Amino acid sequence: MSYQNILSDVKENILYITINRESKLNALNKETLTELADVIAFASKSAEVRGVLLTGAGEKAFVAGADISEFSAYNTAQGESLARNGQVNVFDAIENSTKPFVAAINGFALGGGLELAMACHIRVAADTAKMGLPEVTLGLIPGYGGTQRLTRLVGKGRAIEMITTADMITADRAEKIGLVNHVVPLIELIGKAEEILNKIKQRAPLAIAAAIKSVNSAVNEDVNGFEVEIEEFGKCFGTQDFKEGVGAFLEKRKADFKGR
Repeated sequence: MSYQNILSDVKENILYITINRESKLNALNKETLTELADVIAFASKSAEVRGVLLTGAGEKAFVAGADISEFSAYNTAQGESLARNGQVNVFDAIENSTKPFVAAINGFALGGGLELAMACHIRVAADTAKMGLPEVTLGLIPGYGGTQRLTRLVGKGRAIEMITTADMITADRAEKIGLVNHVVPLIELIGKAEEILNKIKQRAPLAIAAAIKSVNSAVNEDVNGFEVEIEEFGKCFGTQDFKEGVGAFLEKRKADFKGR
């Protein structure tokens, strides 16, 4: 699939995805969401990809929300379909990916943009970034998992305050309440995200996937997270990576993981 709204490139086992609508502050329209769904599926299937770095073009915005003009005339059924399709194909697909996604938040992350960042496994923000969920100013609520993921990350009280006031918060505040993992100067943003992914890609890929699945199960009321962890732990013993990791430890050498 050729992309018109995003840039994608694999370098040294990291898939770089840039939402490339700078003149629109990288707002999410239908085409962009379709392209994101495609590249996310590619990341999950590609053995070459060990991790994903997701950012926005330019210095102003990561993603400054959804393209409101596209759904301004929607009815109830169309609105529900919009949310369901986006959550399943993009936001949930990121969260449930076996590959770690790191969001490099280079500017405004508002509405669907903040929801996109929250779907990622790790978030790094530029010190100039601002974040918020302003949907109630449009007579809406977050529809791409924002009410759920924000609550899990920062707690019920802070989530309700952010959503109902529609206030933006600074990157420093976001780090203080646990919404982002790190805050760095803008010039260091991509380097910090790469630093994290470069550490992760040295580890056993199947174990990374098992860890993501197990951690996700901790916030899934439909499954027993402890049982998921036990099963995933057991599966690791059947991998070549386990044998390589243990062998490298005993032989005092660096492990060479193959993801098998």
